[in-house]
Amino acid sequence: MKKTWMTLLTLIFACISFTYLVAQDTPATNGKGKKQSFQLGVEALLSDQKDLVKGKRIGLITNPTGVDQQLNSIVDVLYKDPEIELTALYGPEHGVRGDAQAGEYVEYYIDEQTGLPVYSLYGKTRKPTPEMLENVDLLLFDIQDVGTRFYTYIYTMAYAMEAAQENNIPFVVLDRPNPLGGQKVEGPVLDPAYKSFVGNYPIPLRHGMTVGELALLFNEAYDIDADLTVIQMNGWKRSMDYSDTPLSFVLPSPNMPTLDTAFVYPGAALIEGTNISEGRGTTKPFELIGAPFINSTAFAEAMNNIHIPGVRFRAASFTPTFSKHSGTLSHGIQIHVTNKKVYDPVTTGLHIVKTLHDMYPDDFQFRAENSAGISFFDNLIGNGWVREEIERGTSVAAIEKRWKNELKAFKHLRKDYLLYR
Repeated sequence: MKKTWMTLLTLIFACISFTYLVAQDTPATNGKGKKQSFQLGVEALLSDQKDLVKGKRIGLITNPTGVDQQLNSIVDVLYKDPEIELTALYGPEHGVRGDAQAGEYVEYYIDEQTGLPVYSLYGKTRKPTPEMLENVDLLLFDIQDVGTRFYTYIYTMAYAMEAAQENNIPFVVLDRPNPLGGQKVEGPVLDPAYKSFVGNYPIPLRHGMTVGELALLFNEAYDIDADLTVIQMNGWKRSMDYSDTPLSFVLPSPNMPTLDTAFVYPGAALIEGTNISEGRGTTKPFELIGAPFINSTAFAEAMNNIHIPGVRFRAASFTPTFSKHSGTLSHGIQIHVTNKKVYDPVTTGLHIVKTLHDMYPDDFQFRAENSAGISFFDNLIGNGWVREEIERGTSVAAIEKRWKNELKAFKHLRKDYLLYR
């Protein structure tokens, strides 16, 4: 009898465990019995909102990150859809197919896969001209951003929104995740006096917004006034970084190969404003920092002695194949993020710049100023005073305290444009 009861209890426990596991693996419903799972903006458009694009001639602004969850290019997906008339393609920096290096201009050409005209929105023409839009009734934007103010794709989007408004063309953003998550907001807010193509609106270095949310912010707060629609994702939460989604990471540009790169980028890219290599020309751009005159062991020790939360620094040497110090053995550090939840890339980047400035006063240099007295470092950080404070010997903590109020004001402003809560 005891054996029978034990067998029965075992069966009951097994049934309960199986039911629990099935429940965990079953997509949630929307209250009407319809299954819901993670969807990108483009997938939500094609499954539920295709009427937006039916019967219209579509211009598509995209690059290699414009893929669905099965990694199909949306250029090809939309082109093959019999209900959609794709008539033109527009590429940001690096081009539609992503084969151009940073700063390289891509001429007008015909896409080999589709036979469609491809217009560059980088270099000579950053805003679509009326001639580029002659055969277009609606513009779609679908590009993966990396959550950092000086990544140029968000300004390609803004310029295209301006062109859409000027030519009475509706503009639709197909939303994608912020790979760094949607909660943390860090760094100084751009001073409009330092606006450029690596910073065109007063937002902080790490803005914590999706491209769709940024489009809403740019459109209303900064008076673009386009006929804007944002197709939201399903299943994305602000607490999720890219590794929390079911998506495969497709490099958004040649020097953004991994999610690890994206996490260090908001601070490590400040090195681009100096004579130190930011690791371009290596397999670890922005993770490797160095120059021929640096003592890697001493530099790594100095950085680790700062005790920045969530990160460690390893002495490293490398020889860039292009860009700064090309072909020359350079010494420095590799940035190893140990805890993404507490890691602050902007604080880290400032400490790297200040430490190099202080350790190598005769060799370290900020990029030269232009005729207006602005260094490229100023464009990246978004103001002129941070560089001055570093040269004056001011601590990173004191520098960060100075931008605290403007960052607080931005956080308050952005609340009105957040789509995911």
